[in-house]
Amino acid sequence: MSDQVKFEVYKASRTSQDKYTYFQLTASGAAIALAINQTHESSIQWSQLPLAFAVIVWGLSFFFGCRQLTYVNAALNLNMELLNVQKGSHSVVGGHPERIQVASEAIKELIEKDGERSAYYARWQFRSLTVGAVFYILWHVLEVYFRT
Repeated sequence: MSDQVKFEVYKASRTSQDKYTYFQLTASGAAIALAINQTHESSIQWSQLPLAFAVIVWGLSFFFGCRQLTYVNAALNLNMELLNVQKGSHSVVGGHPERIQVASEAIKELIEKDGERSAYYARWQFRSLTVGAVFYILWHVLEVYFRT
């Protein structure tokens, strides 16, 4: 497989992952707005506790999504630095082979850590979005029950 094909596949994968993260950010923001809109004329009652939990975990989902994007961007910036180091054009490392090797290994470790952190936050973004939906449904069922 040529480098150009690999690059195109990587680019498509990265774009897809970003879209999924932004979709979840949008969903959590919209869910919070919906909850606020549905209760803006309500008085506070114990039956709204599941809705409060839903809003809290949707807020966490939004936070986790933002953190995930932060680590993705950090890893991408490190990848650019790695390319400069390997090319011998980095301002600090220069073209010295031993320095290039040491710097490349250090940057690869940082990229791996950022990738792990990004994956961690991506998992928790989805989990908290889902948990918020469960609390929302529970709240809705309670509201229907108390109205009858």
